[in-house]
Amino acid sequence: MSELSFETAQKELEQIVERLERGEAELDEAIALWERGEELLRFCLHRLETAEGKIEELSQRKAGAASLPPGSESG
Repeated sequence: MSELSFETAQKELEQIVERLERGEAELDEAIALWERGEELLRFCLHRLETAEGKIEELSQRKAGAASLPPGSESG
């Protein structure tokens, strides 16, 4: 199974929410959809937190590089 992308998970989650809001699903199916929705929400939140951490890391690197004297190199 290929790894789920954030965009695919988000679209599936939106479809689940729409379906639950319309009341189309029988009780057992609604419960299964709800559980899948929670799983997708956790996945999306984790991906967003990971992306935020990478952005913060890159910002700190940029700030660190900007504070180096001209002509100096790190690493």
